[in-house]
Amino acid sequence: MGSLFLFLLQAALISNWALLACGRTIANDVLGRQEEDRVVRLPGQPPVTFRQYAGYVTVDEDHGKALFYWFFEATKAPHEKPLLLWLNGGPGCSSIGYGQSEELGPFLTQPGVPEIKLNPHSWNKAANLLFLESPVGVGFSYTNTSSDLDELGDKITADNSYTFLINWFKRFPQYKSHKFYISGESYAGHYAPQLAEKIYDENKRATKEDYINLKGIMIGNPSLDDEKDQEGLFDYAWHHAVISDEVYDEIKKTCNFSEETSKNCNSAVSQYFKVYSIVDMYSLYTPKCFNDTVFKMPNLEVENINFKGSRAFYSLGYNPCISYYTENYLNRKDVQEALHANVTKISYSWTHCSDAITKWRDSPASILPILSKLIEGDIKIWVYSGDTDGRIPVTSTRYALRKLGLRTIKPWTPWYSKKQVGGWTVDYEGLTFITIRGAGHQVPSFKPKQALMLIKSFLADKELPRSQH
Repeated sequence: MGSLFLFLLQAALISNWALLACGRTIANDVLGRQEEDRVVRLPGQPPVTFRQYAGYVTVDEDHGKALFYWFFEATKAPHEKPLLLWLNGGPGCSSIGYGQSEELGPFLTQPGVPEIKLNPHSWNKAANLLFLESPVGVGFSYTNTSSDLDELGDKITADNSYTFLINWFKRFPQYKSHKFYISGESYAGHYAPQLAEKIYDENKRATKEDYINLKGIMIGNPSLDDEKDQEGLFDYAWHHAVISDEVYDEIKKTCNFSEETSKNCNSAVSQYFKVYSIVDMYSLYTPKCFNDTVFKMPNLEVENINFKGSRAFYSLGYNPCISYYTENYLNRKDVQEALHANVTKISYSWTHCSDAITKWRDSPASILPILSKLIEGDIKIWVYSGDTDGRIPVTSTRYALRKLGLRTIKPWTPWYSKKQVGGWTVDYEGLTFITIRGAGHQVPSFKPKQALMLIKSFLADKELPRSQH
């Protein structure tokens, strides 16, 4: 009787459903380690019913490398839901700062008190949700070997992220059998496919204990192919009246993006980048944040404005200065203590994109060969694009995907969100491409409802609605 009681008590420490893992009951040390990472409540946090965990996973003991994660159980039936890893890009930018705190996580930062609010469109409504700050030097992730920061690049990021996953599953073995997906945006167009390839290759020789049940990746406004990314960047800028005919013509005349750029090309391109000081090219049609408005800018509550009986199709509560509030919140000592973060007292403040990373050793010119390999390996791939992003615009992504030469299975067609066109979609052989109408670079920030529809459809392997009904 006593041993049965102890068994039930141990199981209840983490969840009333996690009774078995890897064919045996979860060991006491695993239960204890999970409880050490349990986040009971954050400062200013509204009450929730799902559990959350945060902390460090060591990826290189000799160097003292540890990556910081934040994990949320699904809001309902977590034992039935897949596991989704979210990665932001940069390289060198934080998934905690952007993905969790400003886009798709359960707790969004906001000005005023309380400093965080519950996200009604959080992606943990669809999956168990894992955020990772990678590589070391990003956010709260650290290394005790300073020379590691000079050796960073795509390959080591993928390798360390894979090691993180292997070790994280040892800490949370109840998720080993779940379907596993990777999603992210921007330079995660490198990170997600490279990590998926690493998992795919390692799974061929992995033991049962280290096998990861990878099923698919979904990447948004992704950096995929240097040549087409840059070609599309300037075509989009000209077609959206951001640059003059003269600048555009000079770029077209002097630049060949499949080769090293010339001095004349660089001069013309610099004229384009001047626009970044006056317009937010990551979200072309929303306000830009300026330093003198950081603590004055209200949230733009515009979604419920009526125009002849129809709701305006814009983002709810978007604030262009929100990143300042996120940095203030995550640099608070009480917040870091609640998250079990910054345990080594890092010498620099937490920032969205790392000032500690100044070198990047390797970055392939094209990720398209990896996408082709994953398609051949029957890994599901969705690519989506907010169509008001001027930094990695929909034009660049369409050019890059065309380069793959995939056969069209279902032609270009609109998809719908409550009778409004949410964007357009096309199914290729082995890959689906979706646009999100009116969204900038960070799609869930601008179109949270549509973004949640997107991830639910992806994980359920269902089409987005293609009719108004």
